[in-house]
Amino acid sequence: MADRLNGTRILILETREEAQFSKLLAEQGAEVVQCPMFTIQDAPDPAPVEAWIRRAIDKPFDDLVLMTGEGLRRIMKLARTRGLDQTLVASLARSRKFTRGPKPGKALREVGLEAQQTTEKPTTEGVIEMLGKLDLKGHRLGLQLYPDKDHSALTGALSAQTAEVDTVLPYAYDTKAADANIVAAIDDMAEGRIDSIALTNLGQVRRLIEAARAHGSEAKLRAGLERTLIASVGPAVSGELTAHGLRTDVSPVEDHYFMRPLISAMAAALVDKRPKVAE
Repeated sequence: MADRLNGTRILILETREEAQFSKLLAEQGAEVVQCPMFTIQDAPDPAPVEAWIRRAIDKPFDDLVLMTGEGLRRIMKLARTRGLDQTLVASLARSRKFTRGPKPGKALREVGLEAQQTTEKPTTEGVIEMLGKLDLKGHRLGLQLYPDKDHSALTGALSAQTAEVDTVLPYAYDTKAADANIVAAIDDMAEGRIDSIALTNLGQVRRLIEAARAHGSEAKLRAGLERTLIASVGPAVSGELTAHGLRTDVSPVEDHYFMRPLISAMAAALVDKRPKVAE
């Protein structure tokens, strides 16, 4: 059904996949307000990532755990620049592969590989639960991490299973580039010019809070969110909202944590809202 979001203004916090999200929302008639949050960059020092790649090639991991699709794509990008991409794919094919939710699985399929198991919920806790059911004693385990997250619970759980954990952090966030955009978005919500904010990863929640605090706007942010429909793509984002004392108003039905189901949930919740009039 087209035009389900006619007359609504939806705030999205741009990251790598938000261009597609913006397009889908616009197709449903929404006026999309885009707020660049940060840029994703290759790891400042590629040497540790290259060393990890070479270890994976020289002695293939028994198990590979991918936390994000972006992580694998950045690893493959560096491998290509070193002429190691095909050799790396052949090596990773020999490992059991586990993913945190569907996005890393999609990245694996892009290089012709498949995950053996995916978490039921795309959270770190889901990864710990999934791997906790396996016998990892003595296994060499490659673990791809992502920035701005304390991973000690995961690495500790794996070490407790006596796995030999080899971690890699293949990208970084530039969190200073877009503060002015974030402050403007906070003003828009506080002044009632936004119908809904759509959150598609937990880093967006953290970034909102951090930028608001840095600019003395946390009270304004919380006031704005009180009058704005908060849409979360899934349990990881909703959990992060809860951790900051914030609510989730709408989310896709269980096991459908993707953009199109999120848009459907938003459309149903916004059906009776009047269009906002920009001041």
